[in-house]
Amino acid sequence: MSVKILMVCLGNICRSPLAEGILASKLPKDKFTIDSAGTGSWHVGHQPDTRSIAVAKKYQLDISKQKGRQFKVTDFDTFDYIYVMDNSNYRDVIHLAKNESHKAKVKIILNELYPDENVDVPDPYYGIENGFETVYQMLDEACENIATKLKAKHT
Repeated sequence: MSVKILMVCLGNICRSPLAEGILASKLPKDKFTIDSAGTGSWHVGHQPDTRSIAVAKKYQLDISKQKGRQFKVTDFDTFDYIYVMDNSNYRDVIHLAKNESHKAKVKIILNELYPDENVDVPDPYYGIENGFETVYQMLDEACENIATKLKAKHT
């Protein structure tokens, strides 16, 4: 049985597609399933932002075939781990949780690097020129920690 991990951001076109691609590249595909979603519905069915695709490609990751989707309540039952990109996403996802078991699955991704500090992955959509590179580096480091923990626990 595959361990299922969901990455969540606001629109599912910048941060969470990168996190999905990065984590998937660090884990065995036969044991782990990685997906991503957004709390908003603006980009449902769209591929990731071209800048996310470009920065992923720079590191030999192809995320161009991903399609945006909106987070849904049933994701709590489908996924074993849910990583959100910022505190706003955390509040939005937790608000949909039906019980404590659901809430326990949700974690702010950068707490993997800065435990209990609740640091946001900045949304690069309207940001500075190298914002996507900065976000990639942050997510790569966090996903390395996540992958190490998951492999130790599930393989």
